[in-house]
Amino acid sequence: MAEVRAEHLVREFVPGVRALDDVTLSVADGELVVLVGPSGCGKSTLLRIIAGLETADSGTVSIAGRDVSHLTPPERNVAMVFQDYALYPHMTVRGNLEFPLRVRGDAATERTRKVAGISSMLGLDALLERLPKELSGGQRQRVAMGRALIREPAVSLLDEPLSNLDARLRSEVRAEIAELQQRTQTTMIYVTHDQVEAMTLGHRVAVLDRGVLQQAAPPAELYDRPLNAFVAGFIGNPPMNLLRAAAADGVASVTGTGEHIRIDHSTRLAQKDGGGRDLPGRLAWIGVRPEALSLAPHRGDAATGANGTLAAEVEHVELLGHETLVHARLGSSREPHAGTQAPENAPRMIARVPGTHRLQAGERLSLLVDPEAVYAFDERGNAL
Repeated sequence: MAEVRAEHLVREFVPGVRALDDVTLSVADGELVVLVGPSGCGKSTLLRIIAGLETADSGTVSIAGRDVSHLTPPERNVAMVFQDYALYPHMTVRGNLEFPLRVRGDAATERTRKVAGISSMLGLDALLERLPKELSGGQRQRVAMGRALIREPAVSLLDEPLSNLDARLRSEVRAEIAELQQRTQTTMIYVTHDQVEAMTLGHRVAVLDRGVLQQAAPPAELYDRPLNAFVAGFIGNPPMNLLRAAAADGVASVTGTGEHIRIDHSTRLAQKDGGGRDLPGRLAWIGVRPEALSLAPHRGDAATGANGTLAAEVEHVELLGHETLVHARLGSSREPHAGTQAPENAPRMIARVPGTHRLQAGERLSLLVDPEAVYAFDERGNAL
């Protein structure tokens, strides 16, 4: 176990295009940090540089306080688990688990002891004499995890290890990984594109976009206090609704819709920029999470706009049993029988409402907005 620190890492595969752009990230001893972001954001590149499989153009990597930037992967004492398991097909489970110990030159009695310990921990005792082709996907992944952990590395690096599994098995193995990390207190860095994995596994989650580290924080903080519009829109499923807007007198006017949202951010703004006096000149975007929207009791009520609601038109509905996701366009007429529709280019919003609501496409409704749950961002996307 060891602390990992990557400082000012830069990696260019094409001149002028940075896969990593001055990335600095620390991982505490015994911490599990998840790297997440869209495809091509640099998360796997960062992991491979920490592993020593790639070399940064500039910057340093240290493990346990030692600069390992110029060391080979074996010299760094890291273990890596890949997406495709990478098990030796001609070896049994026992042989796969033993292999790194054989390479290291451990005695036969020591290999037997360690295989027994790791197979018991991972529930592999009944599978030790099977070949990889005789295992399920989840069993193969446990063998890959066991092979990585058996030599007691300083750091374990996992590159999308569950992406080949079906949804139910992915959930089971995810829980096993979390339990294993908690039991062994191994320092882990875990790459995924799956937000559920990121938010449920990570002690902290690091969000990257186009090679830049956007924010690294515990999952709850990342969700509740995103530093910018990218993090706000990326974290969450469904994602946060982001709308172009301008502010005046504590009200945000949604661009191109005639709709208004009341903002209640006086305390937070007072701490950051002098009571929010410059908010009207700085606000360019507002954000509302789907769960901060609810259905107004009187749909199409012309007077509801003053009470913190938005007029909208249903596009389609996802019935999930315990909740309903309502996809709607803003700006439809507030008059119940006006016969007008929201324009085709109107902003879209998603509302997450409890229970089952059988709404029809084209139906007009009013969405209640919680003013304390409205996020404000400037032109560059920075949170206000």
